[in-house]
Amino acid sequence: MNTPAGGERLACVVEAAQAGERVDRYLAACLPALSRSRIKGLIEAGCLFVGETCVREPATLVRAGMALVLEVPPAAPATPEGEVVAFTVLFEDDDLIVLDKPAGLVVHPAPGNETGTLVNGLIAHCGDSLKGIGGERRPGIVHRLDKDTSGVMVAAKTEKAHLALSEDFAARRIDRAYLAFCWGLPAPAAGEYEGAIGRDKRDRKRMTLTERGGKWALTRYTTLRAFGTAAAKVECRLATGRTHQIRVHFSAHGHPLMGDPLYLRRLPAIARQLPAAARDVALDFPRQALHAARLGFTHPRTGAELLFETPMPADMQALEHALAESGND
Repeated sequence: MNTPAGGERLACVVEAAQAGERVDRYLAACLPALSRSRIKGLIEAGCLFVGETCVREPATLVRAGMALVLEVPPAAPATPEGEVVAFTVLFEDDDLIVLDKPAGLVVHPAPGNETGTLVNGLIAHCGDSLKGIGGERRPGIVHRLDKDTSGVMVAAKTEKAHLALSEDFAARRIDRAYLAFCWGLPAPAAGEYEGAIGRDKRDRKRMTLTERGGKWALTRYTTLRAFGTAAAKVECRLATGRTHQIRVHFSAHGHPLMGDPLYLRRLPAIARQLPAAARDVALDFPRQALHAARLGFTHPRTGAELLFETPMPADMQALEHALAESGND
């Protein structure tokens, strides 16, 4: 057997207590750096050996004393390729990277945005420190921010980190807070918006509250600053992480985010309450006024509690200044 250049040969000897287990489940416990789905794929690809015999069936039962050798090939070159993309790194180690994503940056390549994405930038920035996700040398995107939402994100460099962080996000063990500017003044000043979110059948780019087929979502909000009754600065904390969650919930309750191109379809009548200068700044704001300001989580390897906070970017600070100058707060 020849280990592929740059790959790994991982060996395990089955003890009596593990006899009778499926080989993929046994190896997942023996080799925690690899996910069970990755191990299953390697077995089916002919990378597992007992002596000179190749084992291709993940359901094979192991026996006491069985010597297993799993040949893990080197991570394949990433698709897409790395590109120089501007973003601010807040923290980085061998397991993960935390960054402040600027507004306007698409997270993942997709039709119409095949290049110049955050993923392209992470591949170039991290280089060989990316150990590979699913056999490919690429970052593990654990959560996403919309193109025009700014703020804190975390991405995994290893499969183990990706799996652990994904589980924490799914189990809602992540501390997340967003800052936003909305039209109108939410009542009460602090509360919850709840409702299942699904794809809008009339416009596939939009999400909407739905009674059937959607996923339950809960947004907790606190009004930080009121600009008369015309607008408010709010902090939002997510109990769930649905697509466009904050934008959908606030729009559905009559308080669409300023600048939102999808959920603010007409001139809000309440804008007339603002002085002309502030009204012009608010109505001309070029994106949804939403910033992921806070992200806290447990490091998947060290167990350390990590917390990252970033201030609003310059455009949102200028928006707040214009609203405050109106004399309505």
